Amino acid sequence: MAVTARALEGLVVLDLSQVYNGPYCTLLMAQLGAEIVKIEPFTGEPVRWRVVGEQQTAAFGLLNGNKQSLRLNLKDQRGKDLFLRLVAAADVVVENFAPGTLQRLGLGYEVLAESNDRIILASGRGYGAQTPQANQRAMDLTIQAVSGVMASTGYPDQPPMKAGAALADFFGGTHLFGGIMAALYQRTTTGRGQHVEVAMQDAVIPSLTSNIAGYLDSGGTLPERTGNRHGGLAVAPYNVYPAADGWVAILCMTNGHWQSLCALMDRHDLAADPAFASPAARVARIDKLDDIVTGWAETLARDEVVAKLQQAGVPCAPVLALSDVMSGPLVGPESMIRPVKDAHGAESYVFGSPLHLTDSEPVPSTTAPALGEHTDDVLTRTLGLTGAELATLRAENVI
Repeated sequence: MAVTARALEGLVVLDLSQVYNGPYCTLLMAQLGAEIVKIEPFTGEPVRWRVVGEQQTAAFGLLNGNKQSLRLNLKDQRGKDLFLRLVAAADVVVENFAPGTLQRLGLGYEVLAESNDRIILASGRGYGAQTPQANQRAMDLTIQAVSGVMASTGYPDQPPMKAGAALADFFGGTHLFGGIMAALYQRTTTGRGQHVEVAMQDAVIPSLTSNIAGYLDSGGTLPERTGNRHGGLAVAPYNVYPAADGWVAILCMTNGHWQSLCALMDRHDLAADPAFASPAARVARIDKLDDIVTGWAETLARDEVVAKLQQAGVPCAPVLALSDVMSGPLVGPESMIRPVKDAHGAESYVFGSPLHLTDSEPVPSTTAPALGEHTDDVLTRTLGLTGAELATLRAENVI
């Protein structure tokens, strides 16, 4: 079947979001063909400049390709009026401000709906509306702390540790994308927009399934932190094992995996031993099991261990350094980390999309916009403002 369009082509999104949560949500939409107008304050959104001063950060570049930047002062009444005129021509507004910010600006959902009853307001939150922390500010670290992620990360004899990845931000952004898609679909039958809210805490909780199940199944006696072992201590072997020149993640989810591993290790005695015949039996002897696998793996090169396990059908992977990832197949023009060049030839990186639709034409990746780069174009094309009007608004610090 010939590809004729992009899945979200024609959709107009006003992006008020910042940092990681909302910008990742709108990046997913941009990569499906939506027009994303990123509305920023005069200083730009926080991630543009943090750490490296006046040089735009790589983090901003990764998350904001394929977007337009419009600089707008929402604290000025004329700026609010311009925003509401843009809302009238848009489909979605995305924001992840601190709770109550839009209301204090006089731009809550009810106000937006007066300008456009088809508008979908999508709000990324830290905590659910019915929780005691509903009105608290939240960041990835605080959500990991209060949701059990930190308590379940690390080793039993060491302090809680955050996950290395910003899980809460990106889980929240991905769920927000899903909520927007559901609201757009419902709008096709109701003709009305609605307010979509996703709390990062809610989005991250299901990722703790193994840990929560282990807690419930053990009557609360399971250690909170299990290191690299299965979070619910329900699978063994399940760990990161040392090879002669690196590390390998190995797990045996089924008895078949276990039998194949025993054959590779030339331990037919273990394969036939009733003491290791079931998942529960193997977990009961987890320390001994880890010692056995370690004794086999550490005699071989990492890549040899991986090759043998993969050929035998045992789930495994080498533990790669970030430098390995950045020099590997995940970096490339059609990959998840894409090098792009701006009009001056300067190279940066943007994220590709994990969403692949056979009937939706891919969107070529572009660099993140400069602050306010598209202000005049958007206001002229969408609202019909003249050059003189733009000059006045700029001189008076509205745009």
